[in-house]
Amino acid sequence: MSALNNGVRVRIAPSPTGPLHVGRARTALFNWLFTRANDGVFIVRIEDTDRIRSTEENLRSILTSLRWLGLEWDEGPEVGGPYGPYFQMQRLPLYQEFAQRLLRAGAAYYCYCTPDELTAMREAAKRAKMPFRYPGRCRPLTTKQRAAYEAEGRRPVLRFAAPSTGSTAFKDLIRGDITFDNTEIDDLVLVKSDGIPTYNFAVVVDDITMQITHIIRGDDHIANTPKQLLLYKALDASPPDFAHLPMVLGLDRAKLSSRHGATSVMEFAELGYLPEAMVNYLALLGWAFDDKREIFRKEELVQHFRIERVSKTAAAFSIEKLDWMNGYYIRQLSLKELAERALPFWQKAGLVPTDQVPTKTLTYIQKMIPLIQERVKRLGEVVELTDFFFKERLTYDSALLIGKGMTAAMTKLALAETKRVVENLSLFNSETLEIQMRSLAESLGLKTGQLFGAVRVAVTGRTVAPPLFQTIAVLGREKTLDRLTEALRLLDTLPSK
Repeated sequence: MSALNNGVRVRIAPSPTGPLHVGRARTALFNWLFTRANDGVFIVRIEDTDRIRSTEENLRSILTSLRWLGLEWDEGPEVGGPYGPYFQMQRLPLYQEFAQRLLRAGAAYYCYCTPDELTAMREAAKRAKMPFRYPGRCRPLTTKQRAAYEAEGRRPVLRFAAPSTGSTAFKDLIRGDITFDNTEIDDLVLVKSDGIPTYNFAVVVDDITMQITHIIRGDDHIANTPKQLLLYKALDASPPDFAHLPMVLGLDRAKLSSRHGATSVMEFAELGYLPEAMVNYLALLGWAFDDKREIFRKEELVQHFRIERVSKTAAAFSIEKLDWMNGYYIRQLSLKELAERALPFWQKAGLVPTDQVPTKTLTYIQKMIPLIQERVKRLGEVVELTDFFFKERLTYDSALLIGKGMTAAMTKLALAETKRVVENLSLFNSETLEIQMRSLAESLGLKTGQLFGAVRVAVTGRTVAPPLFQTIAVLGREKTLDRLTEALRLLDTLPSK
């Protein structure tokens, strides 16, 4: 554990240039789990130095996503804390202070090279088939030379005077010992000519001043770690411990992108994934408790999470596996809770009022929910599975009424007799309906599938629907009779066979 540690302090630092995607959400979750497992402090810090692409909308989306996942933070936006501000653009004086410290220590220098000159250097390196590293051309500039450049109107950047010999090593909590040759490390820009710090400089200053003890991030940052460690050394600061998580890839082993489907957390929320299922699934992307168990409540994840159990290999994101897990969690919900969670999806589809939902509608939904709970993998599916319950009038191809081995005349007789049975039922429930309908099929000389298929289309407008007799019981006698009457009318429009 880092010498800085007076208790675990862990941060995530999203940039509000886009929504929170699955990979970053998994990283945030692992940081949160590590913090909670160690009774630490979880911090959200916003890296908003990209002034063109950073937006308030993206910030709101990121914070909403974290809260939807249940990853509440102890310090950060909307919460505050003793080490704020928690937005990098509000910390510019602090970066300037640390830049001056590096200048006084001889660990940084002003670089006046123009973009055209830098381009020429890169092209020369390319022709020589060498990786480009800034050659330190401005390191030895005298005060007089710098003044001359400034007189030309050149605005300098501040570069780090990286060591050209030796190596930089660290022990990664997941990957073990990692060493970089210092000759591979460039004189990176610390502060741009407009005074905005670059990522590697700002993150080090922030992590020092916020007393971060552990940095848990994606392994695409491994190459940044030696640069940051050299900055810690130049600033005479103790570095935190580092842990680099494996990437999250698609099943095709390619980087997750929109071609794999939904990628942002709020897209998954809008499709009807439950946050508890999403957290459970994300936790298994690169971490495992053992080789068997897959279902964990969030409290159990906190109890069992150990950074040493994180894999070194990339994790594959499977929508099919997430669907299975989400369906499992949906089936664990009480009927009342499932109805409450599904309600916004019916409202968005215009099937239920968005303001005050009538008590009659809520009661109707409570009766409907048991018919679909076993079939739903995502809450968004409730609309397609149940929209016929809400519609006053169904729209479907009337030819669907005529099943295999049936004619229009046979189907018309079957539905007319069904209507008579429904009208005369003294006890209108699914059990009585099934008994009477099976008896009717036998008396008509039909297979139950033939009769039930025609009735299903008549009352739901589809060939596949929730259990037929429970569906009719929920629809009620009046609506069922209306739909049977409409089906008979449609059959009259078909040619006789």
